[in-house]
Order: sequence, then structure tokens, then C-alpha cells
Amino acid sequence: MDIWLTSILTVHVLVALAIIFLVLLQHGKGADMGAAFGSGSSGSLFGATGSANFLSRTTAALAVVFFLTSLGLAYVATHKPKTTGTSVMQGTSLPPAAAVAPAGEVPKPADAQKPADAPKPADAPAGPTAKDVPK
Repeated sequence: MDIWLTSILTVHVLVALAIIFLVLLQHGKGADMGAAFGSGSSGSLFGATGSANFLSRTTAALAVVFFLTSLGLAYVATHKPKTTGTSVMQGTSLPPAAAVAPAGEVPKPADAQKPADAPKPADAPAGPTAKDVPK
């Protein structure tokens, strides 16, 4: 499936570059307007609108190919095949689950000290006195 994605993407990019190139080669319908006012000779003010030359037909064909490759890329990107047996988690094993105590019982730590056996806090060091503070 990756070969299809790569090939469609390559065609898509090449067609896009070709469309850009062909559009830049063509001159617009307003390019002949100066010729109508004396700088050249032309049949009408905005050129012939009924005829299509090679460049415009090629541009239209490439536009159709561009839209088809866009649809193809959308299809390939959303319809990836389901892979079986290649999961990252498939090779791992879960550790056994630990026994959970009921909600009403609170487990006590094994090395818990009774309040009578608890050490008393140390005396705090003496702070500066009023005579030690400079005025």
C-alpha cells in the first residue's frame, strides 16, 4: 500500500508543477487589449473566446488528473489495511494483578509507630534577641 501512496503522491506533485508551468506560459485574455488600441492587430478586443489551443487543453487535462490524484490520495490515506500480528503490545506480558483490599478496610503499614513511641521534635534553635538587633 505504501508503493501506491508514493506513486500517487509523486504523480500529484509532478502534475501540480506542470499546471503551474502551463498557466504561466499562457497569456491572459486581456493581454491583447493593447493591440486593439493601436499597438498591433487583433481580431477582437479580448481575443478569440471560442477556440482552445494546445496549452489550454493540456492544462484542462492536467487539472482533471490533479483532481483524480487528490481523490486517490484521500482514499489511500483513509483506507489503510488492518494489520494483524504486528502490534507493539503483542509481545509484552502483563504482571499479575495485585489483590485489592475492600473499601471499608484501611491497610496499616507494617512499620507504623505508635504515638507514645514517636520521637519528640527537637528544640528549635534560639533566635536573635532584642539586644542583638542593631538600631
